[in-house]
Amino acid sequence: MTHDQSPHQIPGAYHAGSRQLQDRFDCRRIADRLEQVTAHTTFTDLDRAFIDSCPMFFLATANQEGWPDCSYKGGLPGFVRVLDESTLTFPDYDGNGMFRSLGNISINPHVGLLFLDFEQPTRLRVNGIATLHADDPLLSEFPGAQLIVRVRAERIFPNCPRYIHKMRLIEYSVYAPTHDQTPPAPDWKQMEEFRDALPQRGGSLT
Repeated sequence: MTHDQSPHQIPGAYHAGSRQLQDRFDCRRIADRLEQVTAHTTFTDLDRAFIDSCPMFFLATANQEGWPDCSYKGGLPGFVRVLDESTLTFPDYDGNGMFRSLGNISINPHVGLLFLDFEQPTRLRVNGIATLHADDPLLSEFPGAQLIVRVRAERIFPNCPRYIHKMRLIEYSVYAPTHDQTPPAPDWKQMEEFRDALPQRGGSLT
């Protein structure tokens, strides 16, 4: 999106609730200017590089009644991949089997992704439409992936990072799947109250 484009060309920028609060705090002008200058619908080279470097992000979904859910998604850098100017993808790894996020996506595909860098405070939001793929050709490129999630971006926008606390990454999780090793079973799957309910695919403790 170029700076001379109208913010109304990007769907759903603000609604009546946003406008009411913007007017109350005299923020409508700066809100419109931020949307016009920073929001875009296609990934820039900087967006791609930042997303590629992120070992985690937060995924917001909602069910058919609008009840929200927010989930942490982690992996090694590169586990989220920008495929083209408006599409990104990430793998669904083995989790707790609740499928809250992906279950929501299956009935309400609207999602919000928040990418953060705590060491060099930066944040980027991506709102879009998600789809689930059980036979995606990318499955073979992500060891440990059960499904592939593709997101068609509708709005991409950076946010001021001033309230991001600066923190340092100590080490990547040993549970993040790689081509070189099979991650260990998490401790909770060893607990007696869960063992008999674990899925049998690939062994009950994998």
